[in-house]
Amino acid sequence: MAVRSLLLPLALLALAASSAAVAQLEIGFYTKTCPDAEKIVRDEMAKIIAAAPSLAGPLLRLHFHDCFVRGCDASVLLESTDGNVAEKDAKPNKSLRGFGSVERVKAKLEAACPGIVSCADVLTLMSRDAVVLAKGPFWPVVLGRRDGRVSSATEASKDLPPASGDVPLLAKIFASKGLDLKDLVVLSGAHTLGTAHCSSFADRLYNNTGENALVDQSLDSKYADKLRLKCKSVNDRTMLSEMDPGNMADINKKEFQELQIDGSNYLSWAMDMKIFLSGRSLGPCIVAPPENTPEIPQVVKYAALHYIRHHLHPNLKTEYLMEEDPLALWDSLKERYD
Repeated sequence: MAVRSLLLPLALLALAASSAAVAQLEIGFYTKTCPDAEKIVRDEMAKIIAAAPSLAGPLLRLHFHDCFVRGCDASVLLESTDGNVAEKDAKPNKSLRGFGSVERVKAKLEAACPGIVSCADVLTLMSRDAVVLAKGPFWPVVLGRRDGRVSSATEASKDLPPASGDVPLLAKIFASKGLDLKDLVVLSGAHTLGTAHCSSFADRLYNNTGENALVDQSLDSKYADKLRLKCKSVNDRTMLSEMDPGNMADINKKEFQELQIDGSNYLSWAMDMKIFLSGRSLGPCIVAPPENTPEIPQVVKYAALHYIRHHLHPNLKTEYLMEEDPLALWDSLKERYD
């Protein structure tokens, strides 16, 4: 259980460590200069999430969007000027939320320790506490980041992963930040929190004329039907849908849940896994392809394999360690437990 609960924090640490903003980071960085810093953040975050539970996801997303451009330096908080369009105003960041909460926490810290705690560390602590308050795991945070002074909308638009990106593209983008496919798989689990605008995925549900047809055949049809109940048309620009059906405020541990060794929960696990994979365009990896079907790229198969393995009991992970094909692994589990 401990290994599973550490997956998301370790991936977030990897993201932070991949940046140039991590010089001389350490746990307890403010012990002498602002000893109550973490408590102040934690107490204020408890009030914020109690008043608006749905903010946990947006605050985690705000931290990710900060770290993925120029590292974890709070440059996403800077305002545009007459001579520069800042990250905050880049198209991928137009829907970011939580800026007011960051200002609120920062004000509390400034009242206690003026000019000591960086905005970059504030955002990092807030994202950790958002996960904890959303019933996710706790992890110690290394601190000592310095705030950046450069913020570019152009860089943000170029660096941030697009909502429509497929696995090969996302793998390439993550690799450019020093992150591998395992990091991509685990960080995807953060999408158990929050919501998405229909406009970011409606093209997978409808064709260009808006007809009710399953355009993306890799998407589970039953899941697609449920999404159409929320997203009425391909042109819907306002409606939101939970990233995790029926839940937007809590970490859903089923996102990282392991398959029990006795296989008693295989059917529900397999159903959840199909939806999980199809939502990431990986559904074809666990379905025998018809004749003359184009070969699935190896990087896509590798990602699907990682997703499935992450959801297995440790004993099964060891048993299937040498399996390199997701379809073969899927069929083997089905034969064993179905």
